[in-house]
Amino acid sequence: MKLDLVEINRWLRQEIWRNSIEDYLWALGILVVGFFIKRAVSRIMSKWVFRMVRKESEGVPLSEFLRLIRPPVEFLLILLIVYLAFEQLKVPEIWPWLNVRKTALRVFIDKLYQVVFIIGMAWAGVRIIKYVGLVFIRKAEKTESRVDDQLVPFFRDLTILLFVIAICFIVLGKVFEVDVLTLVTSLGIGGLALALAARETLENLFASFALMLDRPFTLGDSINVGGTEGTIETIGFRSTRLRTFDGSLVTIPNRLLTSQTLDNLTERRLRRARYYIGLAYDTPSEALQAIVAEIQTTLNEHEKTRQEPGVVRFDKFGESSLDLLIIFYVLTQDIKEFNQVKEEINLAIIKIVEKHGARFAFPARELYIRNEYTPSISADTENKKGF
Repeated sequence: MKLDLVEINRWLRQEIWRNSIEDYLWALGILVVGFFIKRAVSRIMSKWVFRMVRKESEGVPLSEFLRLIRPPVEFLLILLIVYLAFEQLKVPEIWPWLNVRKTALRVFIDKLYQVVFIIGMAWAGVRIIKYVGLVFIRKAEKTESRVDDQLVPFFRDLTILLFVIAICFIVLGKVFEVDVLTLVTSLGIGGLALALAARETLENLFASFALMLDRPFTLGDSINVGGTEGTIETIGFRSTRLRTFDGSLVTIPNRLLTSQTLDNLTERRLRRARYYIGLAYDTPSEALQAIVAEIQTTLNEHEKTRQEPGVVRFDKFGESSLDLLIIFYVLTQDIKEFNQVKEEINLAIIKIVEKHGARFAFPARELYIRNEYTPSISADTENKKGF
């Protein structure tokens, strides 16, 4: 038994590239155990942090918090596990298969590890900003104003952008020892070329700030810009997403929203309906007058159209119909409610026309066929056939 222990110790102390087998086993053990427990440890740490901020979470569930925070925490734990594992090993003075000195390789590994670690910290920071933004979105939902619903996502994205830029400067300054102040100054020299290359991007960025300051619309408003109608869903740095009334999602660059005429449909007090209906030409004049009067009464008495007087007139003699002009205003901003009221009015018009024994006209033409019969030509033709 003692001999076996001696043999095992001798085997463990055998060196490969200045590291004993025991060192390699310790490093492997740390990696295996760490990878098995990282998920549980990250969950415990995330729950512990969540308990600290639960009072300010505005009802954000634990599952949402874990979805945001746990991935970067696991990534940082992996980096820690890898660091502890490789601390058990020594880097050879020179690799047998590469002419790379210890100092150069060590510097490269250190720089790479620092960059990856800062990226992991930045990832965690971005997720924390998103969580804070989610909390403020929940708070904004409890207010009647929709301005904060628009401002919270905008400033959340702006904070993330500035945070990422700051992390980039930290990596350049602390890891690669670049003089950040000199770099920023030199960027000013090439700023003109950069601005020309990214002209449209900068226009959209400044347009987004103009939209935030001027606020011609807010989230949830229905607008018409360049002939496109829809409801505002997202206002970003570069573009605004519009959900059209037929369900499509349209992305419009912000510069177009500030350079074109924009109609905010939500700010309308009323929505107007204007169209023609055609009655057949055989409709008696008395029935025509009664139909016009009864449609006018229907518009005046409807709950959603009586706020503004409607117009019903026998407007013109059409090509194949007697055309009635119908104009009315619906007291609503919602396009769905507007269409519903218009449908109710249309059904009422059909009943009125049927009640008075009239009928709707449809495109019609009267054709007169001219038949010219020439006996001499016909007789000659028959003689030829007989011959």
